[in-house]
Amino acid sequence: MAKATREGYVVPKKELNMFAIGAMGQGMIYAMMSSYISDYYVNVLQLPLAFVLILMLGARIWDAINDPLMGMIADRREPTKRGKMKKYILYAVPPIAVLTLLMYYAPNMNTTGLMVYAAATYILWGMAYTMADVPFWGLPNLMTPGAEERGYVISYTKNLNGIGSALPEVFFLVASITVGGVSLSTILGTSGIEFEKQKYFLIALFTVVIGTVMYANSYRHIKERIIPPVKVRQPGEPSSLKRIFTCKPLMLVVAMGVLSSGRYMVQAAAVHVARYAFYIGPELTPDMDIELKTQLISDSVGKVKTIFQVCAIVGMFGAMLLMPKLMRKFDYKKIVITTCLAGFVASIFTTLIGWFTANLYICIPFILISCIPLGVLNVVSNAMIGDCLDYLELETGFRDNGLGSACQGFVNKLGNALATSGIILMYMFIDIDPSMMLSDTVVKAATELTRIQNFGMFSLVSIVPGVSMLLCSIPMFFYKISGKEKQRIVEELAARREAQANSSAK
Repeated sequence: MAKATREGYVVPKKELNMFAIGAMGQGMIYAMMSSYISDYYVNVLQLPLAFVLILMLGARIWDAINDPLMGMIADRREPTKRGKMKKYILYAVPPIAVLTLLMYYAPNMNTTGLMVYAAATYILWGMAYTMADVPFWGLPNLMTPGAEERGYVISYTKNLNGIGSALPEVFFLVASITVGGVSLSTILGTSGIEFEKQKYFLIALFTVVIGTVMYANSYRHIKERIIPPVKVRQPGEPSSLKRIFTCKPLMLVVAMGVLSSGRYMVQAAAVHVARYAFYIGPELTPDMDIELKTQLISDSVGKVKTIFQVCAIVGMFGAMLLMPKLMRKFDYKKIVITTCLAGFVASIFTTLIGWFTANLYICIPFILISCIPLGVLNVVSNAMIGDCLDYLELETGFRDNGLGSACQGFVNKLGNALATSGIILMYMFIDIDPSMMLSDTVVKAATELTRIQNFGMFSLVSIVPGVSMLLCSIPMFFYKISGKEKQRIVEELAARREAQANSSAK
């Protein structure tokens, strides 16, 4: 039996902090892809919109196969001296680092060559990331046997993961604004689309150098205390995939995650909204020098993107900081339903204000409130999957940690892909041609678009996430692992594990 070290918990504080710092590094790397790759492909490389749409959806179809495969590999491999799950961190970090840089490297190719290059690096990046992501988020289930401590480990770790995801935003702001008359574009001596290419590569470089060191370092400090029961599947018993797909509570959590895909819009679409919905700065004139105009628009994009990021930090991270206390006092399902409905109402006000006033500053309080469910879902969904695995182990004797984590990983990637696809479809719907907005000789601001185009892009961070919040709360009304039922599962599972441990000792 694991020995309690503090307040009845078995995970030492240093180990918890090192795991959380690793999650911070992972958050940096994932945010570099999820928040910026669509803008990079569409507005910088200017790949065909239909190609970007097909690439994002096609890669996620592959993930539908890839994530469960990784989960099954992790589950079926016997533990080694390097652990059962944590060893994959070491295997995956080097290719993740290299492929992240390659994704943001712009080779001198024609459009066809760039499409092949983008597809190869994007799909390979997803495979490498899955290799570490699925086992990494399965670790809390192996670090501690307690459901309450597991929830605390996840909530604390997700807080730092969220903070890490904000750091590329800081790099983006610094690279976009002018300070004392000095800007990155003047230092690099470029403007227009060439400046955007170099800016993105430098942001990726900073992110990779810092993020991968933090991520890889967590391997040395994590201890896997729980050895899942080793059972050989007998003839007639369901396969691991069948167990997962017939676990109703887990499928409800997955459905919640898929329906909440619109929440990713707040971060994934923010840079697009900053380009095409709002302009903050001095008046732009038709005869203005392109280098000056480029810098003014870049300043505006950085400021608007920062406004959305601050809203996310206050709303999302604020909620995540409160989650340890809320999760001890309230059922997870009640937390999800309450906050998602509040987010939906806030999104309605955001949308109405955006339409009738087109004033970003008035929208800020409501954008902030609508970001609260983002933090809640980031934490609660992982904790609920842990509860579902408890239920699965009690019912079947199997604990498929890798596959359970794969479900969460797949939901995150699918949600991001659906969000990106929604962005691309909006470009098509409101008829924005990126090649006419940004090139070596032309750069246009949001003020040069129609109000319908401005509002259409703004809807990606207002009503679209709101409707998604409303929809994702529906499966929770049918979720039963809460209250007395959850307590029953925890107690019976603890008794079974103790009996198994005593039997093994004899």
